[in-house]
Amino acid sequence: MIECPNCHNQELPGALFCRECGTQLVDLPGMTTQTIPDSAMNGAQPDLLEHLAPPPPTDVAISIFIMGSGEILPLEGRTEFTLGRSAEGQPVLPDIDLASYRAYEAGVSRLHVSITLGNEQALATDLGSANGTRINGLKIPPHKPVAVKHGDILTLGRLRIQLLIRR
Repeated sequence: MIECPNCHNQELPGALFCRECGTQLVDLPGMTTQTIPDSAMNGAQPDLLEHLAPPPPTDVAISIFIMGSGEILPLEGRTEFTLGRSAEGQPVLPDIDLASYRAYEAGVSRLHVSITLGNEQALATDLGSANGTRINGLKIPPHKPVAVKHGDILTLGRLRIQLLIRR
């Protein structure tokens, strides 16, 4: 059996991708997540106060604001969403594909982070991404859900998104 390095699911020998989380189990030629040196990640943190959250849309519980693009993407119809980027031949796609926001160049993994809506809170979980996830500049540990609130800024690699949560 092959153990997935991301979620520890057991796969049959010869499996290329984990059926649970979509992690690539063998090295294949092609595009992988660009690794960003820690020195670039720990550089000057943006002034988080300069980014006031836009008002959340009134027709959905949670949306994400793609900072620098001006676009707001509603998250609707489910209680859990995966964010990442698509790549050619990828068998498991993220619910929210950030590829059109230069996600590859920003170091976003194919399955980077999940956002889960609970009764009283929302949770963000890094899915073992190559470049990590930060909430308001603080790196969160992989596979450990962390509570998030309206206005929090999530940094996936170097791509910054802001959560817009309507209560």
